[in-house]
Amino acid sequence: MKKLLVLIFLYASVTQAQYFNVLSYGAKNDSSKLCTAAVQKAIAAAVKVGGGTIFFPAGKYLTGPIHLKSNITILIDAGAELHFSDQFDHYLPMVESRYEGVDVVSFSPLFYAYKAENIAIKGRGIIDGHGKKWWDFVEGYKKDQPRSKWQFMFDSLNKNILLPDDPAQMKRGFLRPPFIQPMYCKNILIEGITIRNSPFWTINPEFCENVTVHAVTINNPHSPNTDGINPESCKYVHISNCHISVGDDCITIKSGKDIPGRTKAAPAENYTITNCTMLSGHGGVVIGSEMSGDVKKIVISNCVFDGTDRGIRIKTARGRGGVVEDIRVDNIIMKNIRESPFVLDMQYAKTKEEPVSNRTPQFKNIHYSNISVSQAKQAGFINGLSEMPIENISFSNIEIVADNGFVVQEAKGIAFHNVSVTTKNGPSIIFNNAAVIEIDNVKSLLPIAAHPVIVFNEVSGAFVHNAWPVQNTRTFLAINGAGSKDILVKYNNFSGITKPVVQQFAAQQNIVIE
Repeated sequence: MKKLLVLIFLYASVTQAQYFNVLSYGAKNDSSKLCTAAVQKAIAAAVKVGGGTIFFPAGKYLTGPIHLKSNITILIDAGAELHFSDQFDHYLPMVESRYEGVDVVSFSPLFYAYKAENIAIKGRGIIDGHGKKWWDFVEGYKKDQPRSKWQFMFDSLNKNILLPDDPAQMKRGFLRPPFIQPMYCKNILIEGITIRNSPFWTINPEFCENVTVHAVTINNPHSPNTDGINPESCKYVHISNCHISVGDDCITIKSGKDIPGRTKAAPAENYTITNCTMLSGHGGVVIGSEMSGDVKKIVISNCVFDGTDRGIRIKTARGRGGVVEDIRVDNIIMKNIRESPFVLDMQYAKTKEEPVSNRTPQFKNIHYSNISVSQAKQAGFINGLSEMPIENISFSNIEIVADNGFVVQEAKGIAFHNVSVTTKNGPSIIFNNAAVIEIDNVKSLLPIAAHPVIVFNEVSGAFVHNAWPVQNTRTFLAINGAGSKDILVKYNNFSGITKPVVQQFAAQQNIVIE
């Protein structure tokens, strides 16, 4: 019996030693005192014994930035709220960071870690970034106003940084901190917490490996650049069961901007995103536009987007360089999409054509399947570069209801399998300057008498098959342009259609209709 009591005592001692209650280190849970120093004392005590859990019991805490070390877990209990100070000086000294794909030294993130391993932020509590003062400073900034001390400080610390093609924002010298930004870390877990009012990007791991974000709720109001989850230049990222409503993109995958991104050459790769809901936001899941270090091997599945501006958006511009490839999107429900559910845009910034070089981005091998879109402004938009078309994109088992149809231009190797695009205005799908197109069982459920279902403008190489248009479809396909050629229309059921295929201004170059 005595031996058992000793074992119980030793177990209790070890268990208690793993937890470091911030109240024991001088923190107040009534917001009456800034607890930054107390939290860092608790972290230092845990580090001395090899790591542990920094525990925030119920209550409200006022704090500045929290810097995590290896083997540290921040546990925010149910009923606990961490309110981060909005005094800019509390985020000094400036630290090594990354801002919109550019490596800088700037204000400390609210949660920060540098080259740490085995770190976590978890619990059922709330963390509030009190971002309004940060937003107001940026939105109210005018070019001719005197520079602040923080801007001069930024200038002195960033004299030799690599700048993007458009350096104006970096030169302004006031960069809001991300909410959670681990840099060069391994084995990261962010779980269960509710996050609100981020000053800038919310969860933003940089150059990290093995990142898990699970069952997190993010609520940022209409506010500038308050993206939800932005894992940048990371490997092995797992995002699941999250609920996101923010002032910018909900989840964004990035890998650096322009020369800084190409120089680091650190891709974003091996990401899985699943079982998430996205509400307000510019995009549900977005890749780019900062993708200069490449984005590869991404799987997005089992998500609901309701009320975002766009659904799956992939964007870039000349000058970025980098490759986006091997992307799979499956089993998605979208509704109330204010713009477009599908966007692949290589002209996010309008630029002039230039010779292909390391500045030229590429999109290829991207596949969408089993998706329903109940309402959108435009069905989809694929917009490549004349010198670098978007390549090898497929849509399978898709149903879209939209005001306007799908537009595909400067692209090749595009396939639509078992797709219905029902519009209020115009054709369902329009191809401009495209090549190697496959149309397989595509239809509009409510065809518009004045418009064909599909339009080919300057299309080189196409196979249209398995079409069985619904009743009242007058014209299924219109072929236009002297450059349209090598088109085979075969194995279709066009019974009851007045003019299944019409040709206008086409050169009749190997166009076969059977």
